[in-house]
Order: sequence, then C-alpha cells, then structure tokens
Amino acid sequence: MKSGVFLIALAGAAMPPAAVLANDLSFTPEATETCLADAGDMPERLSCIGLSAQACIDTPDGYTTVGMGFCYGVEAGYWDYRLNDAFAKLMRAERALVAEMTEIGARMPDAPGALRDMQRAWIGYRDALCGYEYSTWGGGTGGGPAHAACLMQETGRQALLLEDRLEERSR
Repeated sequence: MKSGVFLIALAGAAMPPAAVLANDLSFTPEATETCLADAGDMPERLSCIGLSAQACIDTPDGYTTVGMGFCYGVEAGYWDYRLNDAFAKLMRAERALVAEMTEIGARMPDAPGALRDMQRAWIGYRDALCGYEYSTWGGGTGGGPAHAACLMQETGRQALLLEDRLEERSR
C-alpha cells in the first residue's frame, strides 16, 4: 500500500487520503508501513501497529488528551480501511472458491457465511473489549485515548489476520 496521509474526524470516521493538520498534529502511516515492509512473521507485523500513532503523539501537541485521541483515532482509521479492503477481497475469494467447487460437484461448508459471522462477532468483541478498557479509567480523561488505542490495536490485529488469510487463499 502506498504511503499516504489520512484524515479522520475525532469521532473516528475515516476519510479519503488528504493532508492532515489539526492543532499542529499531523499523521502519516509511513512508520507503520515501513515497519510492515520490513517485518516477517505475524508477531513482527503486530509490533508495527501503533508506530505511526506514536510518531504523531511525539509532536508538540501530541501528548495532550485530544492529541493522543486524534493520533490513535487516525491510525485506527488507517487500519479500518485496510481491514475493510481485505474483508471485501477475502469475501470475493471465498465466494469464488465455493462457486468453483459447486461447479465440479463438490460440497463445501459456507465459508462466506462463516467469514461474515466471524467478522460480526469480532466487531462485538472489539467494541466490548475497548469499552471495558475505557471503563477502567474510572471516567478520567485518559479513557478516551485508551479507548482509541484499543480500537487501533484490535482493528490492526484483525486487518493483519484477514490480510494473511487472503494471501493464503491467493496461493
């Protein structure tokens, strides 16, 4: 994926690539993408999640509550884009495989349905996990950034999982 700059509203809605500058905060996925390009196995790739958010946080206004929430939220949007792209491609691959197997008279489990169900269950799990993370802050201001960091981490992990499965299906 080409390096680009992503804009995301603080509420977490992903936007198309655009220059980002809000309260002297800027985000680029370059650190994450460089790490991913150099990473080998899944543990190494998982360690790339959050590097671009951290680079964003390491700017003058990044260590504020708003700054951290912004940086984590933008990277969460970056991972959400990758996740949705991988999910759509994987769904097409699973449907094509089922169609191919059906054409030759082979029976196959409903992989597209299972993929959809898994993803829906994962969304509920992620939201509950990150809601719990937020609750551990007892209403303090760190809850917002902690929630955003959790969404970023879990969305990144799921995106990488789906990308791996897609790569397996492409072999």
